Amino acid sequence: MELMTDIVLERDAGSARTSRFQARPNAALAARDKGVPVLDVVVPVYNEEATLADSVYRLHRHLHDHFPFPARITIADNASVDDTPRIAEELAAELDDVRVVRLEQKGRGRALHAVWSTSDAPVLAYMDVDLSTDLAALAPLVAPLISGHSDLAIGTRLGRGARVVRGPKREIISRCYNFILKSTLAARFSDAQCGFKAIRADVAQRLLPHVTDTGWFFDTELLVLAERAGLRIHEVPVDWVDDPDSRVDIVATAAADLKGIARLLRGFASGSIPVQTVAAQLSSSGRAAAPGSLLRQTVRFASIGIASTAAYLLLFMMLHGWLGAQIANLIALLVTAIGNTAANRRYTFGIAHRNNVARNHVEGLIVFGIALGITSGALATLHAIVGEPGRWVEATVLVLANLLATAVRFVLLRGWVFHPRRNR
Repeated sequence: MELMTDIVLERDAGSARTSRFQARPNAALAARDKGVPVLDVVVPVYNEEATLADSVYRLHRHLHDHFPFPARITIADNASVDDTPRIAEELAAELDDVRVVRLEQKGRGRALHAVWSTSDAPVLAYMDVDLSTDLAALAPLVAPLISGHSDLAIGTRLGRGARVVRGPKREIISRCYNFILKSTLAARFSDAQCGFKAIRADVAQRLLPHVTDTGWFFDTELLVLAERAGLRIHEVPVDWVDDPDSRVDIVATAAADLKGIARLLRGFASGSIPVQTVAAQLSSSGRAAAPGSLLRQTVRFASIGIASTAAYLLLFMMLHGWLGAQIANLIALLVTAIGNTAANRRYTFGIAHRNNVARNHVEGLIVFGIALGITSGALATLHAIVGEPGRWVEATVLVLANLLATAVRFVLLRGWVFHPRRNR
């Protein structure tokens, strides 16, 4: 605990001056001068009468015994209709530095927006009431925010060093969701959904007016906007144990998340989300980060795809009579896939250096294998249904299958093979 205090309070600014980034003011010193807590930990709750008291006692004890700076716990009650409000008020009356904020509407994002917008603490955090994340990660989470090194911090269950206990269903859903974020929004952060995050209050004041979601997508929207604005997001691998009694509606949440992603894509494409303005207000460089434009990448990928499809069809028709449909399909797809990967690497995703080129092509071939499975499966299905279809019928089916394979390839190339985080 003393070591963390020394690191945060006595961190010399020289390292920041020699960097192209400029550190923000030390939050611990600012809080001391104002006589306010350094950290405000928000616990959003809705009908949590069974777990609220135990979790708050545990969190309060941890902050008192292991956290080296003054901290406050804010219970954000999202219009609970059970005994949660009474329990929360009793906890606030009993424990120092515990308060309750009551909201008459549901929504985790709404609760965080309301509390973070009005808190006097220079560093703000939140965690799920079930305390699935080991509290030992709290100090590493907020330390770079207190020192001024970073702007936001997230716990990650998908980073190296994380230890996670949960069922395969939630594991698959979590990884698929974060893969979708990387594929569509070029997100570089590893875990958008872990209920263990923190943000500097000065950063929150600039970002929150532009975050419109009031539910579970709030976290993702906040992180994507921060990343696009060029802010520093610190990640901490966490130990995390799934709550078997979680009442999150996975289907409804997934649908809302997909709608949120579509809304962000429209906003960035139309310019209605003022990334440059936020960047000018907060980023040390005054310039927004520049992930590849999805629209521009889609147009270039489609252009290359059209040329590749034409070359594929030409090769397939030339080889079909000699080698048969399946072998002709394999060779034509392999040749055009290699050229397609090279062209997309350079022109669609803007990777001009030679770093990782071999790995990119190996991964491109893996993607090719997936595309091959789609097209070969379509061809096999056609022959199973028709028996001996004509050459043009085969070609038509393969074109349609290739359209699907192309969409799959774009997602995998953008979100995996050529993702900026893996090709620096």
